[in-house]
Amino acid sequence: MTLPLAGRQIAITRPAEQATQLTAAITAAGGQVLSFPLLQIAPLSDLHAFIAAIQPLNQFDWAIFISSNAVQHGMPSLQQLGWPASLRFAAIGPSTAASLKVFGVTQVLTPDMRFDSEALLALPAFADMHGQRVLIVRGVGGREVLADTLRQRGATVVFGECYRRINPQAHALPLAQAALHGQLHGIVVTSSEALRFLLTLAGDADWLRETPLFVNHARIAEQAHAAGLNVFCAGQSGDEAMMQLLLAHV
Repeated sequence: MTLPLAGRQIAITRPAEQATQLTAAITAAGGQVLSFPLLQIAPLSDLHAFIAAIQPLNQFDWAIFISSNAVQHGMPSLQQLGWPASLRFAAIGPSTAASLKVFGVTQVLTPDMRFDSEALLALPAFADMHGQRVLIVRGVGGREVLADTLRQRGATVVFGECYRRINPQAHALPLAQAALHGQLHGIVVTSSEALRFLLTLAGDADWLRETPLFVNHARIAEQAHAAGLNVFCAGQSGDEAMMQLLLAHV
């Protein structure tokens, strides 16, 4: 029996430690994986600014975590300081909420469908934020739409930045060579920042425009379409949804 991805090679641009399950699924389906991480999560050398920003924790009504990385790098400090029982938690999606549960946070508000800032802002709990103080735990930099909208709705917003994202790749040569030899049948991109790094490395190369791009989120798909790329979108996060997308289109 021929496996569905036999003879196909897929590049995965996630950090290596976050790509193990998808790599195993692709391999089990007969495919090969080209690991090409475009994001590396790095701790901050000094957390003094983060700790100063979040103290005292009892000033906040909400703590919003924008990623599992934010939980992993930020929650140890919150745990050490001790968060008040009145603090409510929100997460950008189910994976982030699951990471919070590891730290004992069982009540976490998350969107039901699309997992991004816009979906979080659409929840009734964030409709009127007058008098509310919100801590957004994230990496250095990032989108401002969540904070800007919460402020427009009356909230006071504080950023707690507890890690940084870097691009570990100097060039796109491994992808380009695989593509030019007919050995690259798709690229998996699961963050807007990774897509920006990919476009910076590859520019307007023909091989990138001709290689199918597989993404998990409509916002990433919109950015890829704007750059003239051939993109397929799973519409939801998770390795299973991405695998179904690959099986349907590779």
